[in-house]
Order: sequence, then C-alpha cells, then structure tokens
Amino acid sequence: MFKKVLIAEDHEIRNLGVVNTLTELQIQNFDFVNYCDEALQKIKTAITTSAPYDLLITDLSFDKDHIEQKINSGQKLIEEAKKMQPNLKIIAFSIEKRPKIINDLYKIHEINGFVSKGRNDGKDLRNTIKNVFSGEIVIPQDILNSIRNTSFEFTEYDITLIEFLAKGWKQSEIEKFFKENKIAPDSKSAIEKRLNDLRFELGAKNNIELIVICKDIGII
Repeated sequence: MFKKVLIAEDHEIRNLGVVNTLTELQIQNFDFVNYCDEALQKIKTAITTSAPYDLLITDLSFDKDHIEQKINSGQKLIEEAKKMQPNLKIIAFSIEKRPKIINDLYKIHEINGFVSKGRNDGKDLRNTIKNVFSGEIVIPQDILNSIRNTSFEFTEYDITLIEFLAKGWKQSEIEKFFKENKIAPDSKSAIEKRLNDLRFELGAKNNIELIVICKDIGII
C-alpha cells in the first residue's frame, strides 16, 4: 500500500472523510494542504529530502481568499506536480461532472483515478486507492459511459463558433469576425451548415439547446 500521501483540499470537513479512508487502509503517513502552491512546495521539499510522496489526492476547484496564490486549480497543480515527479500517482477527488473536463484529466494530465464526491465517496475513494496502487487506471463506470456518449470530436473552429453563440453573437456578426480574422469557412451558409451538423450530432433542437449541452459536457 502507499506509504506517503499528500491531500490537497480546501474544505476541512471533507478532509475528515479522507482521513477515515486512509486510516482504514492503514496509511499513517499523510499530509493535508489547503492551497495548490503549498502542495507543490510540499512535493518539492519531499523530493529534495529523498522522502517523496507516492500518491497525491487533489480536489479540482479551490476557493480564493485573502492569500494570493500562483496556482488555484487542481488541473494546474497536477500538471506542475507531474513535472516535478513524473511517477507520482494522482487521484482527482471532485464534484466535477462534465465528461470533457474529466476525460481531459486522463488524456492530458494523465491522472490514475477519479472519484466523485458524494454519498458513497469514502467507499469509492478506498477502492480507487487500492486499484491505483495495484497499477490500474481507474475510471468510474458512469463517467466512462458519459465520455463515450459525448465522444464527438470538436474542432477549434467548432468551439469558437459555439462560444460566440453563447455570448449572444448573431451569425452575421460571426461571419464578419471570421472574414476579418481569416477563419475558414467564413460564409454564412457554411456557418449555418456547421451549426446544423453540431445540432444533429448532439441531438439539440436549436442553438440555445446546443449551447446548454456544450456547457454541460464542458466544451465551453
């Protein structure tokens, strides 16, 4: 089992459940931090003293307060931690539900497991820690199903188009912007065709529903 664990979480009440889980797994050497900068400093110090952590459990969102931080997201913490210690095992422990955001954690940030905060998160966290220790990449089945159901590949063009729609831009305004910035295809008919394709792929009845779906899955 893991010998030394670092937990990055800014809500103390949630830390109690993590402590109980670690205690059940007989993991006695663990540290808590409330800030991402503090987590990185802990990881750096542990490496330089030849006593590195072998597991990082981190939330993804951290509330801002009066203490200024260079890093204030779990994604950035994971990225920087991997640079310092490439072999560090990482479990994201979060309320995040958006499939694309979670999928990116595996594809881009190469996490080892994800646990949704909720009613049974103690049991889920315990099982995930065990499986990650055994060398598995742990993706919850409901998350995996959501990722598969939203596997449509969005291009940068698609994302830009939907972001402008979400801001309330008219298609004529988008067309003008695309022409001025040499973003192709830039004709009104091409823009409308692409929107039709996106609505069809995502099962959206109109552009408003398209925007809502894209927000729900984390595209915008």
